[in-house]
Parts: sequence; C-alpha cells; structure tokens
Amino acid sequence: MPSTSSLPLPASRWRAFSLASPALFCRVMSPAVPALWTLSALLAVAALYVGFVVAPTDATQGEAYRIIYIHVPAAWLSMVLYVAMAFWAVLGWAWKVRMASVLAQAIAPTGALFTALALWTGACWGKPTWGTWWVWDARLTSELILLFLYGGFMALSASLEDPRRADAASALLALVGVVNVPIIYFSVKWWNTLHQGASVSLTAAPKMASTMLTAMLLMTLACWAYAFATVFARAIAAAIERDADHQWVAEFLDSETIR
Repeated sequence: MPSTSSLPLPASRWRAFSLASPALFCRVMSPAVPALWTLSALLAVAALYVGFVVAPTDATQGEAYRIIYIHVPAAWLSMVLYVAMAFWAVLGWAWKVRMASVLAQAIAPTGALFTALALWTGACWGKPTWGTWWVWDARLTSELILLFLYGGFMALSASLEDPRRADAASALLALVGVVNVPIIYFSVKWWNTLHQGASVSLTAAPKMASTMLTAMLLMTLACWAYAFATVFARAIAAAIERDADHQWVAEFLDSETIR
C-alpha cells in the first residue's frame, strides 16, 4: 500500500501550492510589470492635469489644498500596504509559504516610500495651513511611527543571514505593528487633533467638488498601479536571488532574454 506522502495531491490543493511557486509567480507576473508601469504613468498624468488645471481653487485653503492629490493617496497606501505586508509575512511564517514571505519583503520599501511621501507632503500642507512644518499631532505622530515600523521590518530582515529566521522575526514585528494602523485611521476621531477629518468616506457623501474627487481617485489608482509594479518587480528579483541554484531560474532568465 503506498504511503501517504506518495499519494497525489487533490486538484484544489495542487493549484494552491502551484500559485505559491516562485517559478509560476515569476512567469505570470513578469509580463504584467511593464503594463503596470505604463498604466501608473498615464493615470498620474491624468490626475495631475485634473487636479492642477481643471479642479477649482478651494475657497478656504486657496491653492495650497492641491497637495491633497498626492498627500491623501500616499497616506492611504501607506496604511493599506502595511496591512498587506503583515498579512503576507504572517502567512509565510505560519504556513511556510516562501513566496508569501518574499512578497512581504517586497512590499516594505514601497510602503515606506509612501509613508515618507505622506509625511513630507503633510508638512508642505501644514506650513501654510497651520503655520508650522510639524506638530506632535496624533495623526502625524502615529504616521511617523508607521515609518519606523517599516524601517524596523526592513532592518530586521536584512540583519539575519538565514532567510527563514529573517522571515519569522520580521513577521512577528509586522504583526505587532498592525495595531498602529487603526490608531492612524481613527486618531482624528479619538483625540482632539489639528488634522482635518476624512473628506471621502464609504458611508457619507464626498465633501469636495466632483473634479477634486476625480483627481484624487485617479492619483490613487496611479499609486496602486505603481505599488503593484514595484512590488512585483522586487518580488521577482528576490525569488530569483533566493533560488539562484534552481533550474527554473535559468529557464526563466532564458525566456526573458528571448522575449
């Protein structure tokens, strides 16, 4: 009687394991990266045109408000990408899915970039609005902590030579840091802060003109396309580096050279 280990996997489980394969991931996602770069650039140009040329001047903040077309999408992405990073890190740690850990490592630099961009544009917005570049406001402080969490995740991963130990340690840090995300989001409701409340909500009508909302949504889509492009490109490079001695890497690189 054959042993349990020699029996073929059910079709559903085989598909799940195949989708976690670095070789399949690289073959499927590699062609998507150039398309995502192009889509991101087109959406960004459209968003900047609508936001800086078509959209009207704000009655209260004047022209300074236009920083929201970069600041708000960057702030949204900084939080969403951290949750995604923590999800993939914990999935890779708990179920030993190598590609999940690779994705978590690939998300971290992009998430850190959007967090830094949100902080920088927020400072540029705060100077004409509040009269200062920085205040120890609850929203700003928790967003700064998010940047430190991204930095700690990347530093911890890079400090350990064993990939398995690095994946486990960084996953634990990412999981602990998730508690900061709802603090960022709800800080303006929980505390008396200088930061204004949300202008766009799923449960209420937008508090801005339709052209302003269009520009913000276009820039958000551009940021999403950019995030997918950078994460996929970085994950492909990391998977190739980890499996450099595997046959699939040589076959994949040969196919990319031919294409």
